[in-house]
Parts: sequence; structure tokens; C-alpha cells
Amino acid sequence: MKTMLITGSSRGIGAATAVLAAQRGFSVAVNYNKNIEAAENIVEKIKSTGGSAKAFKADVSNEAEIIRLFNEVDTEFGNLTCLVNNAGILEQQSKLENITWERLQRIFQANTLGSFICCREAIKRMSTKYGGNGGTIINVSSIASRTGAPFEYIDYAASKGAIDSLTIGLSKELAEDGIRVNAVRPAFIHTDIHISGGEPGRIERVKESIPLKRGGLASEVAEAILWLASEKSSYSTGIFIDVTGGR
Repeated sequence: MKTMLITGSSRGIGAATAVLAAQRGFSVAVNYNKNIEAAENIVEKIKSTGGSAKAFKADVSNEAEIIRLFNEVDTEFGNLTCLVNNAGILEQQSKLENITWERLQRIFQANTLGSFICCREAIKRMSTKYGGNGGTIINVSSIASRTGAPFEYIDYAASKGAIDSLTIGLSKELAEDGIRVNAVRPAFIHTDIHISGGEPGRIERVKESIPLKRGGLASEVAEAILWLASEKSSYSTGIFIDVTGGR
């Protein structure tokens, strides 16, 4: 059985990816930090259609909790096949001049450092060098890594820029170890993250500047992630799929 661990998968893109992964034959480790009810709802949705899933609580901005998470997934499912680094946060829209040190720490620990440590733990389990069977890592970046998100989320954009660099570098490090590393860069997706930024209606405000004239769905991002996790993308590593409506 293939096993996929998706960080931050109790809602939004992560939840949509969990449901689709189960449909494609993965056992799914649904990671959450605070909302156990939402995570359990995703697990029950998967199980109700014959899939295999379990919820795992861990704060991926904390190294010790990441290590515990991977050990618990080992115990429950055995061999890890795919890691999806999806967990991420943003905070209220702000220019850099008003961003605090504490905010920067929160953003980079959750969005960047957590992904690095999750990759490290996945390598130990999947690399053929360590006796693993190979696998895939998919990082959820953002189109903000290319635009810089001025006047809104420069810190978030920079944290995702680091994820882009991680994807490129790690894909080359692991190419001979049976692990492919790729990324998706979503933008303007209908999820709750816009509430965190203080503008729930942000997509409605900007949709006329999007060539497809609409926001995207979490399920559309999930389709890209599952393609990268499958053998259909077996000759692709170090690539990015932009799910941005043409922006």
C-alpha cells in the first residue's frame, strides 16, 4: 500500500489532496495542528468510501513534533511513499516596515523550516541509500514566490521563495536516491487562508486581473499534486506546476 503524508491537511488544499489521494489508492496520514474535528471529518470522508486514513496531530513549526509525527506514521502505515509539504500560514496584510521579528519567526518556522525538516525525515525513510523504496516529495509553494506579494505578504512570499530553492536543490541531491522532488505554485484559490490575511473577499477583488477571470478550487490544485505523486510524472523532477488561472 502506498502512503502519503500531507501536512496541514484538515482544510483547504491539503484536505482536497487527502481525499483525492485516497481515491487514487494511497493510505493518507492527515496532519493537523489545532482543529481535530476538521481532520477527523476528512478521515471519515475517506473511510466512508473505502479508503484508509488517520489523523495525526503535530505542529510542523516544531522539530520535535515533526519527528514524532513521522514516527507515528511509520507505526500506523509502514513505508512512506509520498510527502506533501502543504502546511503554511500567512498573517494580516502589511508592508514590510510594519512587520515584526516575532511575525517573521512564525512565518518562516511554519512555512520554511518545517518543510526542510519534513523533507529530512522523509529522506531517511524513502531514500534507496537508506534502504527505502524511493518516493516523491511535493512542496506547496505559491505564485507569491515570483511576484513578491508587495504591500501584502512579502514575508510569506519570501518563505515560499525558499521553498522554490529547496525544491530545485533537493531534486538534484535526491535524483540518484529514487526520490523525485517537485512543487505546485497555487494562487487565488478559494480557501480559508484569505481570512487569515484579513481580506476574505480578496479573490473577488482581483479576479478581473486573472486571465481565467475566476478563483481556483482546492481540488484543481490537488489534481496537480497527485499527478506529481504518480508514475505519470516519472520523468519529472525539480519542476513547478503553476495553478494560477494564467497569472
